[in-house]
Amino acid sequence: MKSYVVGGAVRDELLGMPVQDRDHVVVGASPEEMVRNGFRPVGADFPVFLHPETQEEYALARTERKTAPGYKGFTFHASPDVTLEEDLLRRDLTINAMARGEDGVLVDPHGGERDLRAGVLRHVSPAFGEDPVRILRVARFAARFGFAVAPETMAMMREMVARGEADALVPERVWQEIARGLMERSPSRMLAVLLESGALGRVLPELERAESANPGALEQLASRLDRAAANEAPLASRYAALLLDLTPESAAAVSTRVNAPGDCRDLAVLATRERAFLSNPGDVVAEQWLALLERADAFRRPERLGLLAKVAAADSREPQMAEQLRIAMDRVLAAARTVDAGAVSREHPGDIPGAIRRARLAAIAAAE
Repeated sequence: MKSYVVGGAVRDELLGMPVQDRDHVVVGASPEEMVRNGFRPVGADFPVFLHPETQEEYALARTERKTAPGYKGFTFHASPDVTLEEDLLRRDLTINAMARGEDGVLVDPHGGERDLRAGVLRHVSPAFGEDPVRILRVARFAARFGFAVAPETMAMMREMVARGEADALVPERVWQEIARGLMERSPSRMLAVLLESGALGRVLPELERAESANPGALEQLASRLDRAAANEAPLASRYAALLLDLTPESAAAVSTRVNAPGDCRDLAVLATRERAFLSNPGDVVAEQWLALLERADAFRRPERLGLLAKVAAADSREPQMAEQLRIAMDRVLAAARTVDAGAVSREHPGDIPGAIRRARLAAIAAAE
């Protein structure tokens, strides 16, 4: 029985990056032996165990075989006779198919260290083409590391899309990978890889249609996403920036299809609706400011304005204008919140909503 650190932990160590999680592969052991040694079984699809002290994951070395379309269409075989090399062969990219033994020796049968130095994302084996999620993962890794996709890997990804593998992607995995890619340092690289592979038209066809209606939209989108990343915008703002060229109805439909969380969906719809306002608030009057506060539900959720300002900053090529917008939003909301709704209600019992709204308008106008 031998154990090895595998995958991302080895990759990140070689890159000199912090190692967040350490996954282990165990060779030469059975599930019963793992339990006898105090490991707790947690794997639903194949044997995975938690270390009794560190709680790190230890998976038995395994092979897999494609049995149906999609990323769930696999059967797994784990037994003491599966070798480390067989386990590494089933992995997606060479940079993720390395292992380090307890003696510190690097096991790298597919040239992952070489590809790390060259900045290349290359598939390990033809088995890559059996799992459509790997297209999204390659796009995400391109966004994280800025690496190029090997020509043969890009060709395989295009072939996967052509034969319909990408159509089997489930919403949960699409959202998971897109959300993670948006939070990387160069999300435009994710967009570029999805576009080149043909997967963008299957995963987010609305973006391709926006490009057809407005040539150059994807190039502008790429710049917008990278500005959002440079500004350290949170996920909801980056997602809204991704869908900003769509109509509110399309943004809502995309969000439903990919099962985006409610905060991301709501901000994306709001940002598409308010884009014209956010891009040129210079001549806005009190009525328009108050309408924005109401549509953003800013009295109950004031953080929405900050998220909208992040979207505006990503959409603008003038950081100073975006900062001025954020300051103006804060000033307008602060002015509107000076209104004592209780006192106004007591003075105007027959028209409480209207009276509160008129008082807020007056407060906003006075603050401008």
